[in-house]
Amino acid sequence: MADLYALDFDGVLCDSCGESSLSAVKAAKVRWPGLFDGVDSVIEDWIVDQMHILRPVVETGYENLLLVRLLLEIRMPSIRKSSVSEGLTVEGILENWSKIKPVIMEDWSENRDALVDLFGKVRDEWMDKDLTTWIGANRFYPGIPDALKFASSRIYIVTTKQSRFADALLRELAGVTIPPDRIYGLGTGLVLSMLLVQRWKC
Repeated sequence: MADLYALDFDGVLCDSCGESSLSAVKAAKVRWPGLFDGVDSVIEDWIVDQMHILRPVVETGYENLLLVRLLLEIRMPSIRKSSVSEGLTVEGILENWSKIKPVIMEDWSENRDALVDLFGKVRDEWMDKDLTTWIGANRFYPGIPDALKFASSRIYIVTTKQSRFADALLRELAGVTIPPDRIYGLGTGLVLSMLLVQRWKC
């Protein structure tokens, strides 16, 4: 029997940091519009650049919103509302994010579920309304397109994205077509992994 691989999408095949950072900026503008009144493109670009550095601390998408606001408070002292932002650096966030996150959630009176919903809604609206620029905000890691094209093993994709968007990225950016029944989206990854383990044992 040939080898069979189930691969995660974001962070394994596709570097989606640019897209998630831009989605977070869009969502932050919706959640805290007043904070962005004096924010120009230079500051926004700086935030997105720092988000690439901070990507390792993000476990769930909504945390991108928190990081965007925290970076804004670091860059613009006049809008500071958190007790941790004064004197904070990007390196400090990297080292202490697990301690910082609950503090800013309380300082800003934020609700995790509401932020999760907002981040997902803004990202989905971007994909639905302007798929071309959304695709352009993503990139595959070097060598991945060729590895997928010339793989002799059966490849499955497991992603938290809707499968149609993973499929669009594979086709448009990597030039790869993977059969729809091998792309599992929206939380089906655990089920797929269990099925593949069982199949491998057979």
